[in-house]
This record gives sequence, C-alpha cells and structure tokens, in this order.
Amino acid sequence: MKFTSKQRAYLRSLASTEETVLHIGKEGVTPEVVQAVDEAIDARELIKVGLLKNCFDDPNEVAEMVSERTRSTLVQVIGRKIVLYRKNRDNPKIELPRAKQGKS
Repeated sequence: MKFTSKQRAYLRSLASTEETVLHIGKEGVTPEVVQAVDEAIDARELIKVGLLKNCFDDPNEVAEMVSERTRSTLVQVIGRKIVLYRKNRDNPKIELPRAKQGKS
C-alpha cells in the first residue's frame, strides 16, 4: 500500500504516542515473532516494535522482512524502533486522511 506524505505523517504522529508492543531479541525474526506481530497488527492496526540490544540484525532489514511477512506497510524506522500499519478489513480503527485526486 502506498501512502501520501500526509498519510504517512499522520501515522507517524499516531505512533509517537504508542507504546512498544513487541520486542525482537537475539533470535531475530522467527516464525513466532512474525505470528505475534501479525496478531498485534490485527488487533491494533498500527504497532511499534522494538529491537533489543542483543539483536544484532540491521533494523531496516528486520523492518522490511517483518513488513513483507505480515503483509503490512512499513511506516518508519527510527533507531531500533519499527512502526508498522495494516488496515483491519473487518473493523478499521484508524481513518487516514484522504489522498487528493489528480486533475483529469
């Protein structure tokens, strides 16, 4: 899913007040981590994931991998924090600003 800069900024602002819901440790991205992230995104739509100091994987690579495996959108990576978003089709909680339509 592609976002406009306004939508991405909106999601970043929402994430700034959110607590980190999951931590990835020395084991890295395991199937259990992917499942936990998937379940958290289903429940919240927007989540913040932290990489612990004993996780030596690159945060950007971890973010891309988790985003791809959970079919979510990577909103941002700041230091060792990752913000992911995926709209809940059954019960959406976050209303994104509308994208402007181009002139026809």
